[in-house]
Amino acid sequence: MNVGIVGSGYVGLVVGACLAESGNDVICADIDESKIARLNEGDVPIYEPGLNALIERNLEQGRLSFTTDVAAAVKASHVIFIAVGTPPDEDGSADLQHVLAVARTIGQAMEDEKIVITKSTVPVGTARRVREAIEQETDVPVHVCSNPEFLREGAAIDDFMKPDRVVIGVDSEHAGEVLRELYAPLVRTGHSIMIMDVPAAEITKYAANAMLATRISFMNSIARLCEATGVDVNAVRKGIGSDSRIGSSFLFPGVGYGGSCFPKDVKALVKTMGEFGVDPSILQSVEDVNESQKSTLLERLLAIMGDDLSERTIAVWGLAFKPNTDDMREAPSLVTIEGLLARGARVVAHDPVAMTEARHHLGDRIEYVESNYDALGGADALLIHTEWHPYRSPDFRRMAEAMSRPLILDGRNLYDPADMAGHGFQYVSIGRAPVGV
Repeated sequence: MNVGIVGSGYVGLVVGACLAESGNDVICADIDESKIARLNEGDVPIYEPGLNALIERNLEQGRLSFTTDVAAAVKASHVIFIAVGTPPDEDGSADLQHVLAVARTIGQAMEDEKIVITKSTVPVGTARRVREAIEQETDVPVHVCSNPEFLREGAAIDDFMKPDRVVIGVDSEHAGEVLRELYAPLVRTGHSIMIMDVPAAEITKYAANAMLATRISFMNSIARLCEATGVDVNAVRKGIGSDSRIGSSFLFPGVGYGGSCFPKDVKALVKTMGEFGVDPSILQSVEDVNESQKSTLLERLLAIMGDDLSERTIAVWGLAFKPNTDDMREAPSLVTIEGLLARGARVVAHDPVAMTEARHHLGDRIEYVESNYDALGGADALLIHTEWHPYRSPDFRRMAEAMSRPLILDGRNLYDPADMAGHGFQYVSIGRAPVGV
């Protein structure tokens, strides 16, 4: 099938590469000339495990190409995915200007019937606006569908190639048949393709992310209660997670969620609910808890060291909002580091893949080191934000010898408090009693 992807960011690249791997002829279009030039050379501008190899292989085999000519990509494709960004506006709503601009371009370029799919995360009613934008430019028939993505950064290739489910909102039987055919190779093991109307698919995406975000904020609230009452949150997490009605996913307490999806999707759903006269207080609380949780490591460090950190060196392990990605959007580490810098601290940081991206946010205001152990020299404290595998079983003796003070504030509960006490550390984690402090 001839497929066009407009937008070569995270979602567009993953969708394009995976559909090409499934045997389709895919053209990815983007107006960013430097990005397209890099991609045509096999240089992928984002970090996602497996994506480089997938793009390189399909470029070589001729199933995948990249262009800045959006109109040409539209003309050459029967199915066109809109995968451009929908950043939050000042009021929290999704900014649809890029989506609607692409829709107008599609309408201007269409010469025959097309199936246009919003892959970007968009609020309910967006497909209708996309249709209106296209039909203002052309009389050629068009089908406008919604096919929300459920890709986890760090596992996006597997999520696309082996999906739990494929949600498709369609406006016609023909569009449903074509998209079933497109996705059929990915669901041969029995996972379902769920066909529904377009507004239902649009709401499904936001509802899914909001539910997962709610579980995270809920568990962080329970963690605070555990700290106040001297209870180990891990025991509570296992106790409720063993209930088959609840399950154990997304019940790990920490320093809050970040990334490109949960923060903006919760904000956008709060805004949409308000526009339709629906009380958004549950989700507003989810967002409020998360924003508060991002400050928890900084607050606890200040409670130990005081507000003046001008003579302190603070090591940071983990900058990305989660492992296996270089994404720094809404990362809790940014909140902590900005607070440290504002109080005069010297910050030395390590992340296996996100340090280049971190420089876009923090510049040279902090120091970046190649090894996580290099961050510890003379450090008065270590703050852990991301549960990268190299951080999970470190050499504790080497750490203690390098640090000026053996103080660890662990935002991901990587270590056992009793073990840390045995290694001679002062150890503060989330939802568990501190040791040595």
